[in-house]
Amino acid sequence: MKLTNENDITKLINEDEWMMEVLQAAKKLNLTDWWICAGFVRSKIWDTMHNYKVRTPLLDIDVIYFDESNTNEKLEKTFESNLKDIMPKIPWSVKNQARMHIINNLPAYSSAVDGIANFPETVTALGVKLDDVDNVILTAPHGIEDLIHLVIKPTSRFLASSDLAEIYKARILKKNWQSTWPKLKSYYY
Repeated sequence: MKLTNENDITKLINEDEWMMEVLQAAKKLNLTDWWICAGFVRSKIWDTMHNYKVRTPLLDIDVIYFDESNTNEKLEKTFESNLKDIMPKIPWSVKNQARMHIINNLPAYSSAVDGIANFPETVTALGVKLDDVDNVILTAPHGIEDLIHLVIKPTSRFLASSDLAEIYKARILKKNWQSTWPKLKSYYY
């Protein structure tokens, strides 16, 4: 299947019953500024572009949100537990982006999308959620060109810093995405 724009991606996700169930489960938490991001979106696109009939298993489903009023990590674990009650077989991971800048030693984020924009790779810096009437919304702060052209490269923040560039390189080697999706092209800088 050829994917050329954001509408193609949201349509693809909207037609995936399992992905819609996952999105609906996350929506039930009523989190502030929430998204499901990273591999949840990226893997679907890459599986589709590789013509895979079976979904590549995900290590986790990353649900993020932004709430400066409560940055206690225990609350994130409560949300994960709530999601496990809804869909117990899903490896949920919930993170408040209002505290993640500290872990990543970066300036404070202003929103969940700002957090997504600071992910290491452009192809990971993606998120989807449902609007009030369950339409899929996509955010891609660095665009979708790298994603749909199967190119892995660092986001601007990880490109601008030699320390972060090393983190990016180590991640790419560890993830070894090309062993699962052989059409990928990787740029290490």
